[in-house]
Amino acid sequence: MSDNANDDRAPDDAEMTEAKQEGSNGTADGDYAALVRLMKENEELKDRALRVAADMENLRRRTARDVHDARAYAVANFARDMLSVSDNLRRALDAIPAEAKTSGDVGFTALIDGVELTERAMLSTLERHGVKKLAPEGEKFDPNFHQAMFEVPNPDVPANTVVQVVQPGYSIGDRVLRPAMVGVAKGGPKLATPEAAPEPGPVNEQAEKDA
Repeated sequence: MSDNANDDRAPDDAEMTEAKQEGSNGTADGDYAALVRLMKENEELKDRALRVAADMENLRRRTARDVHDARAYAVANFARDMLSVSDNLRRALDAIPAEAKTSGDVGFTALIDGVELTERAMLSTLERHGVKKLAPEGEKFDPNFHQAMFEVPNPDVPANTVVQVVQPGYSIGDRVLRPAMVGVAKGGPKLATPEAAPEPGPVNEQAEKDA
């Protein structure tokens, strides 16, 4: 009888308090775990968003660069073909004997003027589309823009200086359409490179006092 009586008795205040504490601890642990999980998910989402933003920015820059290059270099092939036409016009003009130019023949003079005008107009049009002429006489030889055809012995000119332009070159933007064909100096002094100014040494205070 006594055992059944003990089993049927109502829980006292201490037991109820302990049960509440255990339930409260379980709820707190669950809330903390959920908070940690949410914070981790938030960091992952933030990292993913930053990666997507970086990819979009890179795509935007690449697209802008491609559009710029397409605009700047769209006429490159056409311009290169037009340079051949300009070269032929120049060869035709150079082939005219000096006597014929000074003969005073009105029709022949008009023809020469027309060819020269056509050449200038063509080069001017190309220049408006970003094509620039390379005439580097007197400049330092640059293999990126010049093609050396021969060397000219000249001890009075720094070595590797362009002393003659056989055929002018052309560039578009930062690209070379056609390198300039040049002759370069040989045997002269090397081109001087700028040197840093010497730094002042320590001050000799005793020497200054004696002076």
